[in-house]
Amino acid sequence: MYFKRNGKVNIMEQHGGLKNRFKEFVDIIEKRSYIQPELYDKYKVKRGLRNKNGTGVLVGITRVADVKGYKYVDGEKTPCEGDLSYRGYSLIDIVKNGEETGRNIFEEVSYLLLLGSLPNQENLKIYKDTLCRLRPLPDKYLEDVILKIPSKDLMNKMMQSVLALYTFDESPDDTDTYNVLKQSINLIAKIPSIMAYCYAAKRHYIDDQSLIIHRPKEEYNTAENILHLIRENREFTQEEVDMLDILMVVHAEHGGGNNSAFATHVVSSSGTDTYSAIATALGSLKGPRHGGANLMVASMVDDIKAHLPRWDDRKALRQYLEKILEGRAFDQKGLIYGLGHAVYTMSDPRAVLLKEKAAELAKLKGFEESFALINDIEEIGGELLRKRRNTDYPAPANVDLYSGLVYQMLDIPHDLYTPLFGVSRTTGWCAHRMEQVMDNKIMRPAYVTLNAPMPFIPPEER
Repeated sequence: MYFKRNGKVNIMEQHGGLKNRFKEFVDIIEKRSYIQPELYDKYKVKRGLRNKNGTGVLVGITRVADVKGYKYVDGEKTPCEGDLSYRGYSLIDIVKNGEETGRNIFEEVSYLLLLGSLPNQENLKIYKDTLCRLRPLPDKYLEDVILKIPSKDLMNKMMQSVLALYTFDESPDDTDTYNVLKQSINLIAKIPSIMAYCYAAKRHYIDDQSLIIHRPKEEYNTAENILHLIRENREFTQEEVDMLDILMVVHAEHGGGNNSAFATHVVSSSGTDTYSAIATALGSLKGPRHGGANLMVASMVDDIKAHLPRWDDRKALRQYLEKILEGRAFDQKGLIYGLGHAVYTMSDPRAVLLKEKAAELAKLKGFEESFALINDIEEIGGELLRKRRNTDYPAPANVDLYSGLVYQMLDIPHDLYTPLFGVSRTTGWCAHRMEQVMDNKIMRPAYVTLNAPMPFIPPEER
């Protein structure tokens, strides 16, 4: 089965019979593989690992982070303002302290998540120095792993590139805590450069633009290095660094139950290597229902802008959002991306933080109209969803609603929206992997099987 590439014709288009036969196969697969939703109730299966009241099924224990979006009052799930803490420390307190003291804190948060405690000045300096020393990629890695095999999708290319680091590791399969920690810090140091170079390869070999490669600078922190690596002129302002640093802190971790962290736990429980585990997490994050949602928000906002003669016309916006919910506009999925969350009920603390910072940056960058539009989407869309879902509170904005605008104001290309999320989240994944490796028990849930016993039919009798 071959697809059109470099102007060559798809072989299935050349052979009509083969194309029709594949259509038949698809029909068979859909009939044999589709599971009717009512069967989950019949067999008491928690579909999507969710309870009837929307809470998650308990599958593990973690000390890395805590996500609170509701509370129990007299045994009933009750909505409340959202809260996110890293190792017991409130995300909002962490960010506010960094702002008040005028320091970038991603490396500090990375240390906290990975090692379990806030670093003193000496330990933080050692950690930062270690990241700086580990930033350079192995010899020939850039040329042979990244530039020679470019990809139109950066998340897939980052997965491939992370897996390739296995080859350069002298003890890749050693799951001793010390070795996993070394591998984790090495990945945290290198993945910003990997992302930037995957983007450079895509720009040059697929988008037909100039190939521009910058080397990381030891004196730069992570946010500074990212802007330095992805920009042709290597220039940035302190305001841009501060905003990107906060964005990375906000994205660094979100508990053990989010899809990519859970995927990390599952594969790590098998005893596999660190590179395979983090590549798995990246694969999960790529999905439009997880990390890829920020791209869907950006696309939706662009679509709304294209269909509204005036962005400040709230009546027209309401009508268009209703069309989106009815599946008659945008991608016909009936979803307002960036609103609602699997855990948070009344507010997403990450969105609260980003909204506040986005408002400040919008004034500096001249994006007031875009910010006002997204704020209206939050208010009007949240109320529309409240009525549809018959809840006492509007659907809250989630982190994706404002992160896309922040990326845009930072002049981050769309190609890098989800990869930057992945770079930020690598620390959290590594922290969860270390917990799971030390747990030393493979995950093996059960499934209901619907097939009845069948006698095997010889080929000549089928």
